[in-house]
Amino acid sequence: MLSLVIHNHTEVRKEKLNQIMGANEPLLDEAKAGEACYADSLGWLDTEEWADNQTLARLETLAKEIRENADAFVLIGVGGSNNAARSVIEALRKEDAPEIIYAGNTLSPDAMRRMLKKIEGKSIYLDCIAKNFETLEPGASFRVLRQYMEKTYGEEAGKRMIATGTAGSSFEQLCTKCGYTFLEFPFNVGGRYTAMTNVGLLPMAVAGIDIRELVEGAKDMQKRVRAQEADENIAYQYACLRNLYYKEGYRVEMLASFEPQFRYFYKWWIQLFAESEGKDNKGIFPVAGEFSEELHSVGQFIQDGSPILFETFLDVAQKNASLVIEPDTKEDDFDYLNGKDFWDINKAAYHATVAAHSKKLPCMTLEVDALDAYHFGQLFYFFQFACYLSCKMMGVHAFDQPGVEAYKKQMFKALGKERIGANVCVNIAQGLRIK
Repeated sequence: MLSLVIHNHTEVRKEKLNQIMGANEPLLDEAKAGEACYADSLGWLDTEEWADNQTLARLETLAKEIRENADAFVLIGVGGSNNAARSVIEALRKEDAPEIIYAGNTLSPDAMRRMLKKIEGKSIYLDCIAKNFETLEPGASFRVLRQYMEKTYGEEAGKRMIATGTAGSSFEQLCTKCGYTFLEFPFNVGGRYTAMTNVGLLPMAVAGIDIRELVEGAKDMQKRVRAQEADENIAYQYACLRNLYYKEGYRVEMLASFEPQFRYFYKWWIQLFAESEGKDNKGIFPVAGEFSEELHSVGQFIQDGSPILFETFLDVAQKNASLVIEPDTKEDDFDYLNGKDFWDINKAAYHATVAAHSKKLPCMTLEVDALDAYHFGQLFYFFQFACYLSCKMMGVHAFDQPGVEAYKKQMFKALGKERIGANVCVNIAQGLRIK
């Protein structure tokens, strides 16, 4: 069970936290119920809406076909269209699964050429994920890769191409015309909340991840945070702590761990909070710390620099690997490590870091039982629900991203696209959002 530990909390801070938790309790009830004003964005709130047994069975069948016939699977998507899948794939991918190659997340010609070089001579399937098929990065990559597939596979190319987009869109029409497999990108789920939908689940299944375990973890966390009252609700406690530290002047949250398997989970988490919370000149800036490596760089700033951040550690309880250091006849001054397991050495580094950092800055730990699909599912739902709550406490819209759209307007103009497609209703100047 996911647990929250608060380090070195003073009596004054405990009192302030209790005040915040009491004052915001009605917001928890609203979030549990799902607010009508966010009806077009809360499809993730009930995990089974887009991840029921029928959906999972279809995705498992499609993933099995791909695994049997592909050397590599190209995942085309940017931001919320690939971050959730990539975070689990890079942590848990099975060795006998196809290689997962990422595209559509950059406009760099060098990166594109390297990606194309990587797929040469391999049996390829691809999935282009784009809720709004106006987004430049996946759209441009899909054109290049579509041409490659047609050149390589001829009339069979369409059978190897999957598109995940909005039902009824021009993207679906293109798929129908060309014979591509089409999966629905949920109309009522924004990209950064799509881990438990076709968007995240198919690529994970191709990589050999047990998506039923992942969904089960999310469902169990959903039940937990929907059932728990404010004083014991872990997502609510975390959201209140973030807002307490924000009121105290801390403007940066660092999500840190001593487990490299979380490397791409950080990217998902950063997008979730940055894009959801950073509005109206408000919000906590999310960053990540890959420890112990970065203790030798940003660790100096954390310990002795400006007191602008608080830390949230991710710690894993169950041992996921073991490597014992054997004695050595050469005198290298590391005999104190003889017989010690790297798991225990890494844990010692974690505990020492928490002890040192928490003397200066607010620190808390989210302890995960194990690093597996089930617990990734728990983490996805936990952070999504906590982010929703945190945004409500700050008074910002959790599901739009007007700042993202602002740069797109300038970019399209520079590239000679004078207006956004007729199938999308948007007025960027007024801060409305692309659906």
